[in-house]
Amino acid sequence: MQSANMLLKKIVRSSVLPFAAKHGMKKDFFLLTRTLSLSPCLKQDNSCNPSEKLDLDAWKKVMKSGLQEEVNETVSEHKELSTLAAAREILEMWRLAGRSVPENISEEQLKTFMECPSKSAKKKYLKYLHLKELYKKNEKRKMEEKRERRLESQEQASKPDETKRNSFICLWANSMDRAYSWRVAQSMVFGQPLVFDMSYEKDMSIREVANTVRQIVLSEGCNRKSTDPFHIHFCNLKDDSLYHREFIKHYSKAWDKLLVTVTDQCYTEIFPKEKLIYLTADSPKVMKTFDHDKIYIVGSMVDKSIKTGVSLARAKRLGLETAALPLEKYLLWNTGAKNLTLDQMMHILLTLKDTGDWKKALEFVPKRKYCGFVSKPVHELKKTLNLINTLKLGKRQEEVRKQFAKNYSKKLTQK
Repeated sequence: MQSANMLLKKIVRSSVLPFAAKHGMKKDFFLLTRTLSLSPCLKQDNSCNPSEKLDLDAWKKVMKSGLQEEVNETVSEHKELSTLAAAREILEMWRLAGRSVPENISEEQLKTFMECPSKSAKKKYLKYLHLKELYKKNEKRKMEEKRERRLESQEQASKPDETKRNSFICLWANSMDRAYSWRVAQSMVFGQPLVFDMSYEKDMSIREVANTVRQIVLSEGCNRKSTDPFHIHFCNLKDDSLYHREFIKHYSKAWDKLLVTVTDQCYTEIFPKEKLIYLTADSPKVMKTFDHDKIYIVGSMVDKSIKTGVSLARAKRLGLETAALPLEKYLLWNTGAKNLTLDQMMHILLTLKDTGDWKKALEFVPKRKYCGFVSKPVHELKKTLNLINTLKLGKRQEEVRKQFAKNYSKKLTQK
């Protein structure tokens, strides 16, 4: 097509244009030649495109619909922004009112807040976000404190003037450890036996068994540091029981080297029955003095539900003598159970063994369980309390009699 146009232009320039210039028709003829040169292209283009009429109404509808969609989108965006801003203002007002509202809230959380069906649901969601934010702040604060402590310890370790753990301190600790071990080894030959009854596994939950073993570990450490320790016996302790597994968790490899006697036999098979005394808070007999020739038994049980009479029933079944600590004799006891932890019992028994003083021994009872020590005998205190009560009642009766006489005289005067 381009080659044909070029040939046509050459022919017009060479033959037709000089003729038109002579006769004064150059401009008109130039327009004609232009139309002649462009007409084949137009014809070809028209032949290529289908002869269709353009529908202006449909085109207008399409353009209007596009514009309407764009307008709707902008309006919806403005509405959404206005609702989010209103929600933020509501949250700010609630925060100023003292409600549990998070300080920082994202757009997604705001949308979920607005989608909550009721006001109570919105409050619950905001409380959840507030607690979550507080938890994150606490975790961050703990991490910062931990980092500060680590930096302080590093600075203290880097200071040359600070006293460090040298070889002398290590040697002293090792020598003290050997001395404690030597005392316990001597008590295993010459010391007074103390029995821990491990037959209460079925009466406790797994958590209670773990607490019991923890208290026994504390008792063993207290006995080890004593000047005259007991020879501890773990009786009725079976292999692969809950007690045994908890002991291995605490002692790990030191369990096999522990200076205690561990057996699955009952204490009645090892010791004579006439020497055994079962210590239980449910016993009707009160312990007066510590007997060095007796063998005391402590039930290895932590009972949070307070099942009374379990250890007493076991002692009666075995035909053993029982005893309870004289707590009411020496302490002004508050309301509550008289059960003590195993490590407290160990402290009391060791003090009694060393000193024989009940007041010193019962200082290991928690202070929340009693008001103070008894300065007078119990029967004298009861007498004084009864006297106080009678005096109070006598005064009250006199006041009632006077009030009645006064009211009666008023009624007579009114009549």
